[in-house]
Order: sequence, then C-alpha cells, then structure tokens
Amino acid sequence: MILQPISLKEAKVFIDKYHRHHKAPQGAKFAIAVSDGNEVVGVATIGRPVARMLDNGWTAEVTRLCTIDGHKNVASMLYGAAWRAVRAMGYKRLITYILESEVGTSLIAAGYKEIGKAGGGTWNRSNRPRVDTHPISQKKLFERP
Repeated sequence: MILQPISLKEAKVFIDKYHRHHKAPQGAKFAIAVSDGNEVVGVATIGRPVARMLDNGWTAEVTRLCTIDGHKNVASMLYGAAWRAVRAMGYKRLITYILESEVGTSLIAAGYKEIGKAGGGTWNRSNRPRVDTHPISQKKLFERP
C-alpha cells in the first residue's frame, strides 16, 4: 500500500461511491489517498472543524475517511498521514468523529485518543425542515494532539 495525492474532486467521487453512511463533504483543505499500486483503495478529506467552537485556527478535522472493504491497515495509514500533514502545516490538533457503534481500532492504531461523546440528533427543525440522510446517533470524538 502506498500513499498518494488525490484531488478533492476525485476524493469526493470515491466517497460518494464507497462510503457506508455519508456523502462527500462540501469542501475540504486537502485529501490523501492510499493505493494498492493499481487503484485507489482509500481516501481521507481534511478540513476545518465542522463545530464552529472548535474552529480556532490551530485545529483541523478529518471530515471523511473511506476505504474499500478488505484492505487491511488502510484507514490507520490515512489517519497517520493526515496527522503528519496537518502537523507539518502548523496545526496543533487533529480531530475526527466516528459513530458510537464503531470501535475506533484504526484511530487507536494511529495514535488518536477518544476524548468523549459528541453530537447526535436531527438537524430537522419546525422552522427549517430537513430530511436526515445520515446517522443521527451520538458520535465519539477522537483527537491527535
């Protein structure tokens, strides 16, 4: 497995095709890919924190990470590469969220720590109706300080 650059446009197409429960994010600062030598088998997009209170200029967020099932260590390879990249850019912290039902083995393998629960719930409001197309369960917040 090898790390390789990928455009945001290509990463979004990959995520829309393979992610289990989310569409590609609206935007990102950059994306990273892992290939098996022939084809891309995983991508990560990294951007500003979605939670505005965490957007302090020193924190970045892995907004999506998506792999093709069956390829070992790809997720932890992407999480590690994301940390190295943002650290080289001057960021002090990298965060990401996973579903409460997920274990986080790849994050732990890449040196991230679970720091608590976050989010969950619907974005639907009576004055602004929305249809939830993503899981609304509580999330686990991980960071790499």
